[in-house]
Amino acid sequence: MKKLSSSLTNMAVVLTVIAIIAGGALAYVNSVTAPQIEKINAENLAAGIKKVIGNDDLIVSDTKDIDKYTVYTTTDKEGNILGTAISTSENGFGGPLQVLVGFDNEGTILGYTILASQETPGLGAKAGLWFQKGEKGDIIGKNPGKCNFTVSKDGGDVDAITASTITSRAFLLAIQNAYNQLMADGKTEATGKAKSEKSCSIPESCQCENCSCEEPCNCTVKCGNTCEESDKCNE
Repeated sequence: MKKLSSSLTNMAVVLTVIAIIAGGALAYVNSVTAPQIEKINAENLAAGIKKVIGNDDLIVSDTKDIDKYTVYTTTDKEGNILGTAISTSENGFGGPLQVLVGFDNEGTILGYTILASQETPGLGAKAGLWFQKGEKGDIIGKNPGKCNFTVSKDGGDVDAITASTITSRAFLLAIQNAYNQLMADGKTEATGKAKSEKSCSIPESCQCENCSCEEPCNCTVKCGNTCEESDKCNE
């Protein structure tokens, strides 16, 4: 059999064939592993939400993507709100630091977990433990709106990870921004609720007790040619 002569064309053909085979193999492996990876990520997220809220029996009643935040509203089986978990990220020393943090209805931190990190092992990678309850940088039970939620080096109330100030700043900024989003979202919902209450329907009756407003309000009811006013609508 005649030996294939070496030339630029032959080398290019061989490399192209190898690239096609390798690409096909990678595509096949990805198609097989992608669903499993997605399943694992979903399970880790579900476990993370339970961890940061502190309740294994919660139900994620609502999920919203707002800019760089994903907001998970959690309730118990009776529909009572347990808290809100928010996922967000900031750039740390090694790259994006993705954090999931849980808040109660007042904005107090219930818990947190690191979803993804490229921080240095033994240094910035300590963020997953450093700020947990009972640790040196404990943030559990703190409300970012009621304290100086920055590292002590910057005049704040939180001790930074030793030799990892950049990671600590990124972590606390992520939590602070998540808190700000929680408050902004809460105000929007409160405004919408107030508008709903004020637009309640008043029956054609002289009895103001029939008004369905949940909060005290002025209630005017027309009865024939007369109008009666009450200072309060009963719940």
